Amino acid sequence: MAVRRRLPGALPTGGRFFGGGPETHSGKPHRGDRSSRTGWRHRGRGGSARMSGPGRLTVIETHPVQYRAPLYRRLQQRHGIPVTVLYGSRRGVAAARDPGFGVPVRWDTDLLSGYDACFLSGAGRLRLGRTLARIGPAAVLLTGYASPVLQAGFFAASRLKIPILFRAETTDVGRAGDRLRGWSRDWALRQLYRRCAAFLYIGDRSREHYRRLGCPEERLVFSPYGVDGVPFESDERARERLRERTRAALKIPADGWALLFSGKLIPEKEPGLILRACRRLSDPLRRRVVLIWMGDGRLRTSLEADSAGAPAVESRFLGFKNQKEMSPVYHAADGLVLPSRRETWGLVVNEALQHGLPCAVSDGVGCAPDLVIPGRTGEIFPAGSADGLAAALTRLGSFREEAAARAVRRGTVEGYSLERAAEGIAEAVRRFSGSGAR
Repeated sequence: MAVRRRLPGALPTGGRFFGGGPETHSGKPHRGDRSSRTGWRHRGRGGSARMSGPGRLTVIETHPVQYRAPLYRRLQQRHGIPVTVLYGSRRGVAAARDPGFGVPVRWDTDLLSGYDACFLSGAGRLRLGRTLARIGPAAVLLTGYASPVLQAGFFAASRLKIPILFRAETTDVGRAGDRLRGWSRDWALRQLYRRCAAFLYIGDRSREHYRRLGCPEERLVFSPYGVDGVPFESDERARERLRERTRAALKIPADGWALLFSGKLIPEKEPGLILRACRRLSDPLRRRVVLIWMGDGRLRTSLEADSAGAPAVESRFLGFKNQKEMSPVYHAADGLVLPSRRETWGLVVNEALQHGLPCAVSDGVGCAPDLVIPGRTGEIFPAGSADGLAAALTRLGSFREEAAARAVRRGTVEGYSLERAAEGIAEAVRRFSGSGAR
């Protein structure tokens, strides 16, 4: 297990400041250890020998993310690239109220082992350039530009002439509107992208975005969005074991058609569109529908009231579920619905396909052109259209529910795996570290 170390200006895992050496996974410093003055020695399993040195990749993140931490572990352990991640906060590893779910969230998977991780204090973010200079990475990976810590990362890496690898949820979906605002955004992004050595696109729309803004084709590297399969039990054997017992626990009738919404119950996801679409289904199909709501958020109360209105739509509200609790629910369902008006990717679609489920996805969801093949892995409908979603659900209802069909869906998402994502980042490190942006 890699050791979490205290770089200059870093906040230890335990939430206290220590004046001396590096911090271990337990949150306690090594007394009398002065190694932080000359380099950061690893003292646990899975990390690298030093936090500085040639070939090291430094990642700057707002907080530990359950979808990305396993990727950094894989980069180090399977591709031999030493990784240090500088986090701006402890959200995700320390229980805290999630603004979207509206409940305290602490992920039940290991987000910190297998690579070197460090939490920056407020002062540490201001001194990020000094921290990067001490680490001396071959390249810096940035995952966005909106937050202060990521903006500080751009500035510091540029000033130190460290090559920037940019891998973010980029898309042009929903950019139509205020032309002046769109022009201003494009101008700002072009200035930002001029600082980058490489652009790791996560899917088709991400690549189109970079191309539209003039990013050179030779600097585009595919590093898809994917999910870690470790927390899940997604194969056919698990389905046979979990499906019927979970449906029984949820009181889903034998002929019930269970449609799953997984995510935050917030306006941006447009969950209410599912209820409106279900009321437009033919009576025989509507009577079979059981909606499973896996998630929480500020719209939950209104959705509960709406589902009970006439005509009623059978619903099961499960609240927030942690990663290791999700597979039984996915196996209990017959399909996933993601109606977001605008979603940069939609990793719940990856999760659903990994479990063999077909998906009804709006055309505002970033992964739609990559993962949703009409008639095979799901259906695509116009964002915001209840009639469009009802038609998509009607088509989804005719999908074959055989093991072979589920294998096709699982196969579709194999190209969007963590391993493929790690391969893309490793390629970018090899090709662009030390070259810098031009």
